[in-house]
Order: sequence, then structure tokens, then C-alpha cells
Amino acid sequence: MTALEQAEAVRSRRVSPVELVEHYLDRIERRNAELGAFITVTGEDALARAKEAEDQLTKSDRATLPPLFGVPIAIKDLNLTAGIRTTFGSTLFADFVPPVDDNVVTLLRRAGTISLGKTNTPEFGLPCYTENNVAPPARTPWDPTRSAGGSSGGSAAAVAAGLVPFAQGSDGGGSVRIPASVCGLFGIKPARGRVSNGPVLGDVTGLAWNGPLARGVRDAAAMLDAMAVPMPGDPHWAPPLAGGATFLSYAGRDPGTLRIGRYVTPAVEGAEVHPDCLAAYEAATEALTGLGHQVEDIDGPFPPEAIGVFETVWGVSAASAPVDPAREGELLPLTRWLRARGAATSGAEFVGAMSQLQMLTRQWITRTAGYDAVLTPTLASPPVPVGWFGETGDPAEDFVRQERFTPFTAIYNVTGQPAVSVPMHWSGGDPTLPIGVMLAGRPADEATLISLSAQLEDAVPWVDRHPPGW
Repeated sequence: MTALEQAEAVRSRRVSPVELVEHYLDRIERRNAELGAFITVTGEDALARAKEAEDQLTKSDRATLPPLFGVPIAIKDLNLTAGIRTTFGSTLFADFVPPVDDNVVTLLRRAGTISLGKTNTPEFGLPCYTENNVAPPARTPWDPTRSAGGSSGGSAAAVAAGLVPFAQGSDGGGSVRIPASVCGLFGIKPARGRVSNGPVLGDVTGLAWNGPLARGVRDAAAMLDAMAVPMPGDPHWAPPLAGGATFLSYAGRDPGTLRIGRYVTPAVEGAEVHPDCLAAYEAATEALTGLGHQVEDIDGPFPPEAIGVFETVWGVSAASAPVDPAREGELLPLTRWLRARGAATSGAEFVGAMSQLQMLTRQWITRTAGYDAVLTPTLASPPVPVGWFGETGDPAEDFVRQERFTPFTAIYNVTGQPAVSVPMHWSGGDPTLPIGVMLAGRPADEATLISLSAQLEDAVPWVDRHPPGW
């Protein structure tokens, strides 16, 4: 059952919240050690909330229940959860229990979901793969020898393996779309300001935003509806949908005939696009054309020198994480290397880098103003083996490998445009591996992306494709 089907089953009393929670806790018990999806499982708390939900069912009219009432979910371990440890993927915070919830956690609970725990993430969410010293690596269930991506790798592994029906992630350089691609899921990086990062996390760079990971477009759209509530004090607000519409309603709308640009040349020097990713890109083009859309080749957005500008901003973001100087040596080598780069950047250099990224953003959005969406591969490669990024032991080489693996995703964190990874293609090898394609939308136009993605899902269904062990 999809998350929305589960919500309807709860409302109609065909299944109880306790049954759902017990079902998924059993799956977590059997498979989490193999997949590294969860850092912390909150079974007792989840069962208590499920029993409260059952009591509420007996006292409430179903029309008054929140839309995702009784449906299990998981929260990424970069997000604060009051009374439940939040490690940020770092041994330095292995015992940290925050006193407050992030706004997105509050909103998902308000929508009726029941969290089963905290999903695996790399240290401070910095790399595009989920390997840390807190938990086992997050692995794609399509081939557990390979990485689930990152930094929302635990959330993606959990959804792909059926440990939860959907999960919350966050995306600062591709961290929802990367694991969506390697785990065969649909993931949304919302527009800048669509989902609150409060009440604690700052939005200084405007790169990172919370977003949903789900098997299907409609579940992700419903989850985005729950998360996309403007909160007081947020420095960025995306404009609301017209006429009180919901993102879920757009999943049932015909997008009309769209003009779609496409490019496949990476901005990252030395990046080469794997034949399987090229095949997915061409298959998506064929599907879009077959649906009546106009697809045109365009030039890519940023010159190669822009990558160094992004690196400057990323390093400063890494350096801003609050770490006791006496314990800096306990951080992973990649984290220390990124923080050192950031600490060596002056304030003037940082502001200059942000200004350059904003200038490039204006240029790209102006150049593509005539297109409803832009198509690229999500990644340059299929899922890679666990340990591959850091196998040389050199953090600089690790970072180069990450950039060449993900040369398409971070652009839309810079521009603030919404972007999705769509699981339309699987490799023909053994094992069969998921290969995502990415669609980016106009500024603040998740609605068109959701309509288009739902149309693609109906034309090329993927929700019932499950990995081994499902």
C-alpha cells in the first residue's frame, strides 16, 4: 500500500495505526542491520503514539482527521527531535538530545504521521554518501554492496526497502535527489523558502531545504503539502499555490503541453556520464516526447569555474557547524578537510562567492525563462560500491569523486529552483540498478513538476518495482 492508501485504510478502520507501526517495526528489526537505514529506532514511542491515534479514531469524525493520520514515517538524523537523540551523523553528538523539534518535524506530526525513528546521514550531511562512525553505512536495497547515496541515504534506504512508506530528507547539494536515484525513488527538492528550516537552523546560503522521499509522486506531493507551511520568522518564503490548491491536487492534473530543455554535458571538469545514465536520459526524452511535450537541446547552466565558487560556500557551511575545538580531531578526515577550507576563507571571499552564485542564478533563470522544465541525468553514474569515495584515504580525492558523481544536482540548490529525481529507468545488468533522471522547474513551481512527474509515472509505472528482499 502507498502512504495515501494506508491513510485511507486507517480512516476507514480497515487497518489500525498500531498494526501499521508493528508491521514496519518488524521489517526494521529484520532488515536494518543489513541496510544501515536507521541510526535510532523509537519503537516504544511510536507504539504509544499509535495507541493514542487509535483512541482518537474512536472519538473523531474521519473528516476532521489530519490527511496522513496514523501513517508511519522516519525523520533524518540531521533534524532536531525533542527528547530523541540527534547525532548529525557524528560521534561528537552521539548522545545529544535536543530540547526542541525542527518545524518540519512538528508539521509532519501535525499531519498525523507517526515517526519510527531517525535515519542515517553522513557527518553533518556534508558528503553525497552515507558512511559515518555512528552507524553502519546506508546501502541501496537493490544491491547492498553499493551505497544508498547521501546525505539522505538512510531515509532512501528505508523507503526503498519498505521499512517505512515515505520519509523526510533534506537537500543542500542533491541530498534528496542523489539517494532517490540510487534507491529507485521519487524525491523532491522544494523551491527555496517552501519548507521551513526553523526554528534553529539558519538559511544563510539558501542551499539546503527539507523534502520528501517516496515510492510514488502522489505520496511525495501529500508529504510536501504537510511540510510546506510558512512559519513565523523564516527569512525565505515561497509563494503559496493559487486558489488554495494543494500539491497533491496537481498530481491529478494534466500538465498540458510543455516546453522542456535538456542538457547532458556536466559543468564539473573530468566528469563523464555513464552509458546507463545516458540511456535513462534518452528514455525520459522519448517518454516526454511521446506524451506530447516539446523537448529541445540547450547549453548547460554554469561554466566550470563556478564549481570552485560553490566549493567556497560549501566549505564555509562545513566550518560553521558548532564543534568543540578540543574535539576537532575526532571528526572524520573529510569533515576536517572541508572545515579547514572553510575556516581559511575570509568574510570578503565568502560574500564574493555568494554574489557570484547569485549572478549566475540570474543568468540561468533568464536564459531558461522560456522553458517549463529542464531535463538532465540525476547522476553521472549508477550506484557505486560502499567505501568507493574514500578508498584512497585522501579527502581531496574523495571530494573530487563526489563532484564527478553528482555534477548536475547542486546547480538547483544554487538557483533555488525546485527539482525532482524520477525513477524511470533501471540498468540491464546483474544486479538491476535504478537510474534516476532529474527535472528542474521554474522558480517556486513545484506544481508543474509534480503534474509532469505524475503523468510520467502513469505512463511508465514504477511504484510496484521492488528490490530483492522486499
